[in-house]
Amino acid sequence: MNIRVYNTLTRRKEEFSPLTPGEIGMYVCGPTVYKPSHVGHMVGPVIFDTIKRFLIYCGYKVKLVINITDIDDKLIVEAAKRGITVPALAAEITSDYLSCLEKLDVTGVDCFPRATDHISEIIRMIGGLVEKGHAYAAEGDVYFDVTSDSDYGKLCNRDPDQLEAGARIEVSRKKKNPGDFALWKGAKPGEPFWSSPWGEGRPGWHIECSAMSMKHLGESLDIHGGGLDLQFPHHENELAQSESFTNKQFAKYWLHNGLMKTGDKKMSKSEGNEIVVGTLLRKHRPETLRGLLLSSHYRSPIEYSEDRLVEIRKGLDSFHRLFQRYERITGLSFFQLPHDNNFSVTSDDVLECRNKFFENLSDDFNTGGALGALHELLGVINRFAEFGKLETNPDKKLLGEFEQGCRVLRELSNILGLFQRPASKDQQPTDEFVDMLVGFLIDLRNEARKSKNFSLADRIRDKLAEMRITIEDRSGSSGWRRD
Repeated sequence: MNIRVYNTLTRRKEEFSPLTPGEIGMYVCGPTVYKPSHVGHMVGPVIFDTIKRFLIYCGYKVKLVINITDIDDKLIVEAAKRGITVPALAAEITSDYLSCLEKLDVTGVDCFPRATDHISEIIRMIGGLVEKGHAYAAEGDVYFDVTSDSDYGKLCNRDPDQLEAGARIEVSRKKKNPGDFALWKGAKPGEPFWSSPWGEGRPGWHIECSAMSMKHLGESLDIHGGGLDLQFPHHENELAQSESFTNKQFAKYWLHNGLMKTGDKKMSKSEGNEIVVGTLLRKHRPETLRGLLLSSHYRSPIEYSEDRLVEIRKGLDSFHRLFQRYERITGLSFFQLPHDNNFSVTSDDVLECRNKFFENLSDDFNTGGALGALHELLGVINRFAEFGKLETNPDKKLLGEFEQGCRVLRELSNILGLFQRPASKDQQPTDEFVDMLVGFLIDLRNEARKSKNFSLADRIRDKLAEMRITIEDRSGSSGWRRD
């Protein structure tokens, strides 16, 4: 399967070809763990977990690494504010982050390296940069000299003179050039520190990722991912220091996902508009949030709103109704179907949807288009059930195509990490009294329909709809669901 990806470095789509045939190393910048995870923190992990699932399906061996920044100014400030140690804060927030990923079925991450576990690698790399003339010590700090890198700015496609000190670049009188960035920061009183050739201190943000990616993926990797907001200065500086240290290409493909937005602003702690994942998941299924994050092309902004979440949930609920229909027809659970790779397809309608799914993922990992193909497949499968009267007097040919369509749906949805299990029970009506009462009203409606008292039947249906209960009429019976 030919895959094309948009490479931020070259600003064009390219044929995907890994450095080592059959093997892919992928590094994604993770969170700075000082406050509970918000919805924006889930974008990258869900997207790159899905990309890994697809690449594995295509036959590649993939290693995915997402780092944890557990030492930073933000952690120091927040820990002091809460009266706890930096390690205690980092452990607490890291646990929250990993729990959120688990709930969203982000299962493909092979390693979550922590910066504080890689201090020796960081010091070795800084020393190498100093030795090669790319970095300099200044009163306990060490800075990377951007003028020493002849192609600094190539990731952002900007002239180094335009990359001035400003947002997310620290201003310091110790620097030779405004754009120089810290590799090592001398410790202030009361701050965590490690011993180094330049005195007690701690690593800068950018050098952490270079050291961790090289430790776990080697000096050159295939895919480097992260949010669009990290392109500068973080990724630009990562690229510069890494290639200056090794004299090798650092990453072949740079992939940047769009950001979560609320209104016209990026969702972030600094904007004060973050939605904490734990709070959101008390109201919505994790699957709904994953569906939202995959509903558009990964390079596009993701619009967050309650209305959009409800829309996504309703769309996913239509699949779960199909799964219930599958169980009624076959007596088996959809969730016990195998995750077949390259399952043989004979139905032209099913094959068309399947091909469309892979065309979208092969074209720069378009998950939004792939999800749209799943919805088309859903319609095809339901038509098989309806035209073949599969719940009453099944047509054998259409029953076979229905079952084949469900097998393919299981195959494809697993690539997106959706429909891994039945909808959680807490999202379903569980009150026995409510079940009995709704059942009684549906029986009354059925009796009214039999006696041709359609006004009463419609009144019962409409009143239940006001209570967000939808009646599902089937041949010989009626079911219901709570919306």
